[in-house]
Amino acid sequence: MTNEMGTPAFATMLDAIRRAFGAGTTPPVRVTGAGALPSIYPVSDLAAASVAAAGLALAELVEARFGRPQAVSSCVTVDRRLAAFWFARSLHPLGWDLPPLWDPVSGDYRAADGWIRLHTNAPHHRDAALAVLGTAPEREAVAAVVARWAADHLETAVVAAGGCAAAMRSAEAWSRHPQGRAVAQEPLVAWKTGETGPDGLAAARADRPLAGLHVLDLTRVLAGPVATRFLAGCGATVLRLDPPSWDEPGVLPETTLGKTCARLDLKQPAGRARFEALLATADVLVHGYRADALAHLGLDAAARARLRPGLIDVSLDAYGWTGPWRGRRGFDSLVQMSCGIAEAGMAEAGADRPVPLPVQALDHATGTLMAAAVLHGLTRRLATGRGSTARLSLARTAALLAAAPPPLPEEAPAAPGRADFAAASEPTGWGPALRLRPPVAVDGVTMRWDRPSGPLGAAAPAW
Repeated sequence: MTNEMGTPAFATMLDAIRRAFGAGTTPPVRVTGAGALPSIYPVSDLAAASVAAAGLALAELVEARFGRPQAVSSCVTVDRRLAAFWFARSLHPLGWDLPPLWDPVSGDYRAADGWIRLHTNAPHHRDAALAVLGTAPEREAVAAVVARWAADHLETAVVAAGGCAAAMRSAEAWSRHPQGRAVAQEPLVAWKTGETGPDGLAAARADRPLAGLHVLDLTRVLAGPVATRFLAGCGATVLRLDPPSWDEPGVLPETTLGKTCARLDLKQPAGRARFEALLATADVLVHGYRADALAHLGLDAAARARLRPGLIDVSLDAYGWTGPWRGRRGFDSLVQMSCGIAEAGMAEAGADRPVPLPVQALDHATGTLMAAAVLHGLTRRLATGRGSTARLSLARTAALLAAAPPPLPEEAPAAPGRADFAAASEPTGWGPALRLRPPVAVDGVTMRWDRPSGPLGAAAPAW
């Protein structure tokens, strides 16, 4: 495929994204790459649209910073096929295996009156679910107990215990749900202007437009790390901070690319002091804690802005920033169950169990849009001298996808071949691997990652 504006779904979603960024009319983008991921939703178009939005935001930042003469509309190319592959997996190990993505207990279970999904990848989330069910961590035992519960009642009990679960709802039921109604009223990106401060781009170059930019990363699987991975590819210095005990082995080879990874306990005085020192010297903060989590540590938006005037502060949550579920723990697969995506897939396929999207598209798209929001914030700061905050959510990205035109009939994309990968292998912390080429190209800009992916806590909490 080579088409100036891609498919109708691509054009519709990219236009909606651009309007959410206050960018006006969407300029043409060159779209290449044949084939689409199989789904009743335009998943490949969502991948291409979010990546295109980030590419356009990058081009606009370069134009604002360096006055590059060529029009933004002539210099952004998106490979729709590669964008979809990045939404699945960008890394292919050479002689070793990736860790499993899911805990054995995680998954969909038939309840007494429908379906429910338990998300148990984190040990404390697994412990919470098992405590409610009163069973051993064995899938068959869990299934037997779940079958005796009403899905809504079990969802409520697991969430109240500190776990993560989602009953399967239809899109119609979600539209009537208080949280569904709240999300429908939220913007795709909620913006707020911040304080005056330095732009952080003194060391930037036209080919590496984020060189010298300090990005503080307080995110977990999966959307937030996708955002900061994109920024690292543009030259930013990304410092990821995790609590002492946190681990997410199934995704780290994907998400730590280009980053320095350290541990810091924000609940301890020494860790808090160190974090405040780092934030004072950061240009961008990206975080994915639940709503008000940082505020409970005395680090609300006002405190963050005082520590670093002019900060670009971009955050996400799962279920939206308003409504009764604004503080609920959530993940992509759970949001798909809640908002009707999994039920619609099941109905269309005539299946006897939930049918989710073929990839964690809500995570990847939201993360890529977060990267675009950072880039827009930087461009705004160049123009006005003021920072900004931007809030996004998985549930609102799901609404963007659900409202798009249906996908056009297409064959599945051809499997990645050697030409789809970077020429040199990447020496990851687990072994050598091939990494897909970037899915977007901006004329004159080199997208590359200066650090291979590696384990958490491998470095000191310092720039």
